[in-house]
Amino acid sequence: MLPKIVLRNQSKTQLVIAFLGAFLGVLFLLISVHYLLKVNQFGEGSEMLGPNTLIIQKKVSATTTLQLSSTTFSAHEIKLIEKKSFIQEVQPVQSNNFGVEFATSDPMLPYFRSDVFIQSVDARFLDVKSKLWKWHDGDEFVPIILPRDFLVMLNTFMSSSGIPQVSDELAKDVNFSLLLSNDFSKKQFRAKIIGFTNEVSSILVPDSYMNYGKETFGKRADEQITQLMLSSKEKEFGLFEKFLEEQHYESKNSQLVTGRLKSVVSMLLLVIVFISFLTLIFSSFVLIQYIQLLISRNVYEIRTLLRLGYTPRKLYRVFVRYFVLLYLVICFGATAIFLIFKSQIDAILHSSGIYIELNISVFTWITLVISFVLFYLTSLLSAKKSVLKEF
Repeated sequence: MLPKIVLRNQSKTQLVIAFLGAFLGVLFLLISVHYLLKVNQFGEGSEMLGPNTLIIQKKVSATTTLQLSSTTFSAHEIKLIEKKSFIQEVQPVQSNNFGVEFATSDPMLPYFRSDVFIQSVDARFLDVKSKLWKWHDGDEFVPIILPRDFLVMLNTFMSSSGIPQVSDELAKDVNFSLLLSNDFSKKQFRAKIIGFTNEVSSILVPDSYMNYGKETFGKRADEQITQLMLSSKEKEFGLFEKFLEEQHYESKNSQLVTGRLKSVVSMLLLVIVFISFLTLIFSSFVLIQYIQLLISRNVYEIRTLLRLGYTPRKLYRVFVRYFVLLYLVICFGATAIFLIFKSQIDAILHSSGIYIELNISVFTWITLVISFVLFYLTSLLSAKKSVLKEF
């Protein structure tokens, strides 16, 4: 009975406009926040490298062939790169300066051996997270991350020999060996694959194993750094890419494409998030103003009810309850449409070869809850202030 008395003088047109504005604001906010998070996660866990991380080297030119220039990075060059504002972290990629042979060492597979090139990078740059990524002299085996191209080459060899090929899962169970050597000595180690990468062309080993190899079998004391692992700031990838071009550095094209895609789409989604917040704020203001307008249109009824003994709290709670229920309808409706849009957008992205996680981030729901709490508090304060004015 009480809601019918204090809510009867309404402007339906203004209510519909405010409702639609808030609905679109919540919907765009959910979509933009969700895909902003998913785009930033794109590429994580699928490769060896962490997000926004590239391996760079100097371009080989005619002057390099004539030995008029070098492809190695000096300590001074590395320090200059570290000082760039768009660079988060720089780490040299260590390479072997001793002989390395990689071979199968398992009765399940035919014997296969090859001279290989091994490297090590700081574990912070790896997305292959494993407790096995460590080594100490005397350990049972050396954990390695294998280039996927190497596994393809191994399977090609096995196919031509009429032997069943090896899957990723099976390869991790197969025994391999690494033979380290120099002109005077050599030593064999058992090796196990713990992951694969499309980003590096060499076999990756832990830092401790590389240091052991250099100390025991190294041919020279000086360190020749030909590659660097760089981690760039997410919103400044364009500056990073321009820097590579100016300095005649190069990186694997797939890494640049992923970084460029994430940078452009992230900026676009940030703009959409900002616009969604503005839309939601303005539409919420319209709803709050509508509360005040509704109260002013029912001043006579409110004053009469106050004189009859109704408390201000009981009256303004009627308005708050009404508009909170209205906002809940907006949130549930926007969520339903968001889920429909999400399934369509995910299908389009997947058909385009962009594979993002399908689950909805908890932060997306937290954003929705925060918007609801803010609206509740604002409507409560507005209704309370307007009703107490008539008390």
